[in-house]
Amino acid sequence: MHAYILRRLLYAIPILIGVNLLTFTLFFVVNTPDDMARLQLGAKHVTPEAIERWKTEHGYDRPLLLNRDAAGMAQLTDTIFFRHSAAMFAFEFGKGDDGRDIGTEIRTRMGPSLAIALPVFVIGLLVNISFALLMVFFRASYLDVGGVVLCVVLMSISGLFYIIAGQYFIAKLWNLLPISGFADGIAAWKFIVLPVLVGVVSGIGSGARWYRTIFLEEIGKDYVRTARAKGLPEARVLFHHVLKNGMIPILTGAVVVLPLLFMGSLITESFFGIPGLGSYTIDAIQAQDFAVVRAMVFLGAFLYIVGLILTDISYSWVDPRVRLQ
Repeated sequence: MHAYILRRLLYAIPILIGVNLLTFTLFFVVNTPDDMARLQLGAKHVTPEAIERWKTEHGYDRPLLLNRDAAGMAQLTDTIFFRHSAAMFAFEFGKGDDGRDIGTEIRTRMGPSLAIALPVFVIGLLVNISFALLMVFFRASYLDVGGVVLCVVLMSISGLFYIIAGQYFIAKLWNLLPISGFADGIAAWKFIVLPVLVGVVSGIGSGARWYRTIFLEEIGKDYVRTARAKGLPEARVLFHHVLKNGMIPILTGAVVVLPLLFMGSLITESFFGIPGLGSYTIDAIQAQDFAVVRAMVFLGAFLYIVGLILTDISYSWVDPRVRLQ
């Protein structure tokens, strides 16, 4: 078990290094600091002096990989790569163009993102699995066919429709909840309910249909026929045996997204005015704040790798045969 986890951790190191190198190439080689300065200054005929001044203010006036003017280890450490890319491995993200510390902003905005994403994940998972089990229990009936049609319809509707419809009917027309905004402490619940409701409803179509496919595949296996031959009721076969053995593919979609919950939802947070990491990323893209965008890309890659490792570990708990791979 420990050797299996260690192998997965060792596999993650070169992946994270590769992501860091690719990010560095895109942000500093393909899109040079001079290009970033011209975009930020917003002038067609910006002077070289203004470009150099902007690069100095943001720490981009050093060489990319090797500083030949420095002595000793400073040749490697006093470079753009070490200060702005390698430092990310220590979660030192520096400051954004607005002068605020990116790490502090991430820690501050992580709470609002989790306040939305975690309930959507938990409630959505329970609703989708329950709906899928209900359709499988009444498979080949009108309830099953109607459920599949409903899932296809829900999948075909854009996520923006759910947001706009929820804001119009629930918040504006019926005046049950605020349209947007956020508050600290317990008062935040009234701003959280509508985004959570929208997130759960918009995910029912794809989620329930996927889980239904998993359970239908399990129902056709030999152990299910054996359980029925022993006289077990259909409900016990479905909820005790099928659900348990369908946990491996379910864990694929569930565990891997757990770390990504910290990143928030770009669209939901922007429309509902939630000061989370999703809206932080959108604002940085619109403001062309490359330091923030670079930090969020690295953080997203890191959390995704953590999710894959957690998925592998959960596999080994559910199915011991995985440990032998």
